[in-house]
Amino acid sequence: MSKAVREADNGKVRIADSFWSRIQEKVIDIVIPFQEKVLNDEVPGVAKSHAIENFRIAAGLSRGEFYGMVFQDSDVAKWLEGVAYSLTVKPDPGLEERADDIIDIIEKAQQPDGYLDTYFIVKEPQHRWQNLHECHELYCAGHMMEAGVAYAEATGKKKLLHVVERLADHIIDRFGPEEGKEHGIPGHQEVEIGLMKLYRATGKEKYKDMARYFLEERGKNPDYFYQEKLKRGWQHWGQYSTEALDVSYNQAHRTVYEQEEAVGHAVRALYMYTAMADLAGTDGDKRLYQACRRLWDNVVDKKMYITGGLGGNSEGEAFSGNYELPNDMAYAETCASIAMVFFAHRMLETEPDGVYADIIEKELYNSTISGMQLDGKKYFYVNPLECEPGVSGELFGYKHSLPVRPGWYACACCPPNLVRLVTSLGKYCWSESDSVIYSHLMIGQSAQLEKADVTVETKYPWEGETVYTVMPRTAEAFTFAIHIPCYVNLDDERVSLTVNGERLDIREREKKGYVYITRKWEAKDAVALRFPMEVRKAYANQHVRENAGCVALLRGPVVYCFEGVDNGETIQSLRIPKELKAEAYLCEEGVLKGNVLLKMEGFRMVGSEALYSEKPPVKEKAQLTAIPYYTWANRGENQMRVWMQESV
Repeated sequence: MSKAVREADNGKVRIADSFWSRIQEKVIDIVIPFQEKVLNDEVPGVAKSHAIENFRIAAGLSRGEFYGMVFQDSDVAKWLEGVAYSLTVKPDPGLEERADDIIDIIEKAQQPDGYLDTYFIVKEPQHRWQNLHECHELYCAGHMMEAGVAYAEATGKKKLLHVVERLADHIIDRFGPEEGKEHGIPGHQEVEIGLMKLYRATGKEKYKDMARYFLEERGKNPDYFYQEKLKRGWQHWGQYSTEALDVSYNQAHRTVYEQEEAVGHAVRALYMYTAMADLAGTDGDKRLYQACRRLWDNVVDKKMYITGGLGGNSEGEAFSGNYELPNDMAYAETCASIAMVFFAHRMLETEPDGVYADIIEKELYNSTISGMQLDGKKYFYVNPLECEPGVSGELFGYKHSLPVRPGWYACACCPPNLVRLVTSLGKYCWSESDSVIYSHLMIGQSAQLEKADVTVETKYPWEGETVYTVMPRTAEAFTFAIHIPCYVNLDDERVSLTVNGERLDIREREKKGYVYITRKWEAKDAVALRFPMEVRKAYANQHVRENAGCVALLRGPVVYCFEGVDNGETIQSLRIPKELKAEAYLCEEGVLKGNVLLKMEGFRMVGSEALYSEKPPVKEKAQLTAIPYYTWANRGENQMRVWMQESV
């Protein structure tokens, strides 16, 4: 087994899509400049960042003290990575020049031995590499490696790439299985992803070997972090104690081959799974791939919200138990959904299977972009599936679940993470093997691939019709494989696949969620996929206590929710009829303009004004409106629910 496919070059894919182009434009024109100002402490009224100034101080260009989280450097790294991808979407010489200036500062901050972390350069140089459990040095290094690779690929400039190579070499000199090296592992996984990208960018096996070491060392000595703490005699967070540590929090309780359930901090876990899947595909490691698949099945089948949200436990930003998915107390960090895209993408490279593309689609259209306000100026860290003003964001147990998006965070991992996802969208759309082009996402675009140039025209996710125009680069036959979303019923006669108007048997050509068309392609051959877009009702597994008797509404890949602004007060009193007749319509005004909303006739339960009554509530007809989940909290503070009770 080895990597089945190669990802597309993001710079050779031009998104031209009625849905995604608007989001990319906001990210590039509004979010990136705004975040640049935040990183430079130029935006009054938002949490201070100081991240770039930390690098200036570390470089000896400014005087002052370190400010921010111990992982503050990662905000700059993710922003630079997002900038790199954005330059492939929309060249901007001014932005590129400013990014070059920041990279110059980073290079000056790097220590003679290759070490790079402003917290320990500026504030506690005597403690560097002493607290892997808490202090995120390897996490920050991984993000900087990703930025260095992305910037070199986007611009051809290798200064930051050389910086991160020196940093990676420094890490290799210090950690590893050899005698005299520290047998350590990251407290927050990420460096493994960065090392794998650095390996592909440079071809140097030592970086892949280091990624494998960090992955395979994990869990071999579950007491490592505890021993580390006793040895150093201090801790970064809170008051020092000699109590044992919960190593399942950062997935160090078992080896990666023995882990079968997703536990602990959700983002750490999913970053680790991403690197595992990448390494499994790269090395053809069947055992590691099977470990990934077991964890994948646990996440998707027992621990994922219908929106794609991940992490049901606010304590530790963690996965909860199987089927424990509270709606109003959900954590569902934006970063976790983004990390799930990364994980699915690497699994898809190893095995072209529609289950992975389906999850990428679920995440992209729901719980990733719900993390950003429609105007691009405010952000959610947490993405609940139910909101109650006066409770959400205020009461104990709900304070993490805010009813409106703040402008910024002291711990600002999610906004720049979303930037790098949206600006790199092109590479998730396509992959190629030696004989097959795979289309994973129905997004309007033009793509320059190895075997062909392909133009995609679509109004997805609002309409179920996509046309691919193929301009082959070879006279040899090859296969074009198109992902069919899991909700499409292939037995429905309205579902059709045509080439130049000639209908093909879609069932005969379908395998694991893709339809395969093999032929000698001619210029401007047109492949059209059509299917109905109907409103669907989803029901949760009966082990999910919160959703018993409830339904959620979906149309295409989009999950819908109900807000009080459309449906009046006490939306918990609304009922969805068993025989649902919902009308989908395009919103043509207001902040939701351009989105497809749902209207339906339902019911409202009206009861006594008393706190308790022996008289049952009565059912009255009511007109209900549902909006795409990702658009909630854009019209002021009000109630919101995804799961609604079904009328009996």
